[in-house]
Amino acid sequence: MIILIGTIIVFASVLGGFVMGGGHVGALLHLSELVVIGGAALGALVIMSPKKVLIDMSKLVVLALKGSPYSKQNYEELLKVLYELFLLGRRNGMIALEEHVMNPEASSILQKYPSFLKNHHAVSFLCGGLRPIIDGKIKPDQLKMLLETDMNCQEEEHHAPINVLTRAADAMPGFGIVAAVRGIVITMAAISGPIEEIGHKVAAALVGTFLGIFISYGFMNPLAVNLEFICAAEMCYTKCIASSVLSFANGMAPIMAVEVARRGLQNDVRPSSDDLETMLKALNTAKA
Repeated sequence: MIILIGTIIVFASVLGGFVMGGGHVGALLHLSELVVIGGAALGALVIMSPKKVLIDMSKLVVLALKGSPYSKQNYEELLKVLYELFLLGRRNGMIALEEHVMNPEASSILQKYPSFLKNHHAVSFLCGGLRPIIDGKIKPDQLKMLLETDMNCQEEEHHAPINVLTRAADAMPGFGIVAAVRGIVITMAAISGPIEEIGHKVAAALVGTFLGIFISYGFMNPLAVNLEFICAAEMCYTKCIASSVLSFANGMAPIMAVEVARRGLQNDVRPSSDDLETMLKALNTAKA
């Protein structure tokens, strides 16, 4: 929603300034220029990107349009999930977590938190972090390297679609020049025609340059920056899980392992210490 509002503001300000300067909006509407610029940009994306990167970019754009899913409420739900799992592991032994880790979709704990269960990356990361401890295949002090390797891989995957989109945005002014040159060629072919027709064709050619620069700096580059924030928010969410799992694996009590995760959060999504205590007490009361 915020992206849509920002896009409307950008387009409205440019078009409003154009009209206030005595122009007519219809003078900017040249389908042939949009076809050249849009087709060239799409082709460049296909040429420079593997299929997976294009798919990841599409998913990120849809996610950006919907808005970041990592709100304070989502973090509160995450902390509750972590606490319940850790508490079960502390009381009944790590083997008690096996059914929840091996088949998270059927987990009685995870099913209580649908927004977390829908986040397949987070669920996979949490279960992947707990599974080696449950199986006894790794020591707690070795778990950090395992989780960091996973997070580094995830971060590299995030950078790829953003890098591709940024490069395409940087190329848009060049595509605008291509569209403008095409328009000039057409104009020169009709140079012997009426002056009004020549003026119309020159204006259409200049619109190509205008659109290339405008789409680059008014939409695509800002969108790439927004995707960076979306990916950063996802990494913060992942790091929250990692810090909590590491703390629990190293012997911290469940409530303190969750507290470590809470303290690593940014202020806008971090519940207060009192809020966390109230939430966890409510869970204990419900279990009693």
